[in-house]
Amino acid sequence: MTNRPVHGPETTFGVTTMSQNVAFIGLGIMGLPMAKNLLTAGFNVTGYNRSTDKSELLAQAGGTAAASVAEAVRDADVIITMVPDSPDVEAVVSGEDGVFANAKAGAIWIDNSSIRPDVSVRLAEDARTAGLRPLDAPVSGGEQGAIDGVLSIMVGGEPADFADAKPVLEAVGKTIVLVGPAGSGQTVKAANQLIVASNIQALSEAVVFLEAYGVDTDSALQVLGGGLAGSKVLDQKGQKILDREFGPGFRLALHNKDMGIVTSAAREAGVILPLGSLVAQLVGSTVASGDGALDHSGLFRGVQRLSGKSD
Repeated sequence: MTNRPVHGPETTFGVTTMSQNVAFIGLGIMGLPMAKNLLTAGFNVTGYNRSTDKSELLAQAGGTAAASVAEAVRDADVIITMVPDSPDVEAVVSGEDGVFANAKAGAIWIDNSSIRPDVSVRLAEDARTAGLRPLDAPVSGGEQGAIDGVLSIMVGGEPADFADAKPVLEAVGKTIVLVGPAGSGQTVKAANQLIVASNIQALSEAVVFLEAYGVDTDSALQVLGGGLAGSKVLDQKGQKILDREFGPGFRLALHNKDMGIVTSAAREAGVILPLGSLVAQLVGSTVASGDGALDHSGLFRGVQRLSGKSD
């Protein structure tokens, strides 16, 4: 039993309207700029992060720092979790101090984390049992997309809950699409990560190939970007690779985790992903070589090693 208040969202003329209180759990590379964008949009944001320095940065921006998950979610109408992996999500939503035990009934729970689809489905069921309205809503766009508030957000859940959460999602994203019932957002995110990793790997191989022939790589990527080979990956990661600037916008270790989700889910569905399986191994190899803390454009270093080259 819990002591959660039983009141939910306000209702006007039969239409549910969410008020301004948002709890944000997980203020990392992506979470903190997202929380700041919610503040800019006019929401009251209370944040919690295991390392308190990030919570303090939110407070400096005009938000409120909470000392626990329970404190952060107590008065929230919308609760956002943005943590690294499935066990992390389970840790913050479960138990006496977790989201489910302390959020008020009727609150919307948006999980912006990238986790296993089957875990997302199970946690959505647990959330509904606790009186919450769950949406799995992983994001794509990296640190810069989070800073600029232009993330792509793929959402799984009920249409009515999606509609009520839309103002919050629009404060942090640009392309926001309901893709199906619970777990669907995570499935689409897994497909996204497959495509992104494959593109970064191909771009990395292209740069190593171009450099081997002494081509002006800046000019080469400029012309490639204007043709069919052009992509957001080339636009956002090409210069980072040329400059050997691999400060994390999205860490390779997390992409390695996501590729594990892709290959596991594909196996469960009986789907064969020849390229995906190979790219997953290449990502894993780069992480095993000590590059897990780098941006995922650091896949380039793995290609260099395979070619016997170094800077």
